[in-house]
Amino acid sequence: MFIGSLTADLLLGDVHSLKGKRAVVRPIVAELRRRFAVSAAEVGDQDLHRRVLVGVATVAGDAGQVADVLDACERLLAERLEVTLLSTHRQLFTDTD
Repeated sequence: MFIGSLTADLLLGDVHSLKGKRAVVRPIVAELRRRFAVSAAEVGDQDLHRRVLVGVATVAGDAGQVADVLDACERLLAERLEVTLLSTHRQLFTDTD
């Protein structure tokens, strides 16, 4: 079994409050969960208006499948017009780690 995680650092567009930030971040996290059957959440920068760290985790039987899912999640984030993808960090674990 392989476990993969992706942390994405995003810059939000025209957002001036934490309420506005939630209005942008919630649909993105919900779409990641729905389309790719992953665990996804805002995992950092909760107190900043225009920055957000989104974490994604997935489990699969082989490393290639984990990589494919994380690639798709990263593409979705990169294609969203309301955010700019600044950076990503990935980790891959096995059940023996």
